[in-house]
Amino acid sequence: MHENFFHKLKVYYEDTDSGGVVYYANYLKFLERARTEALYSIGYSNKKVKDDFDALIIVKACNIEYKKSAHLEDELNIRSFVKSITKTSFFMNQIITRDNDTIVEAQVHLVFINKDGKPVKIPDEIYSKFKPYFCDSIKT
Repeated sequence: MHENFFHKLKVYYEDTDSGGVVYYANYLKFLERARTEALYSIGYSNKKVKDDFDALIIVKACNIEYKKSAHLEDELNIRSFVKSITKTSFFMNQIITRDNDTIVEAQVHLVFINKDGKPVKIPDEIYSKFKPYFCDSIKT
């Protein structure tokens, strides 16, 4: 059984269009915030990864499916978990919900890179802290 990261957020006026519906691109920002908080919850930040390991975590690809709309002042929950991992990257599944309604489902491919943009091995310290959040499929 894998663990999940959870992040809550409220939809603000700036997140919506004139009709009070969340603008589609803003869901990517919500997902990014949840991933940043997930990283923070295991004792790291993007700045710390850069400073301590001379690496960055970048989004290589994102597959997102919009199921329903979120609206002004909705309270959303984002559940994130690591679906699979390789030596240099991992896939994180993220699901945005409002109460029992699924709003968005996304699979994000994240890669550790060096300052030259080349993939690098995920640092052992980070790998071991993420391990409880892995789903059953770990690839080499």
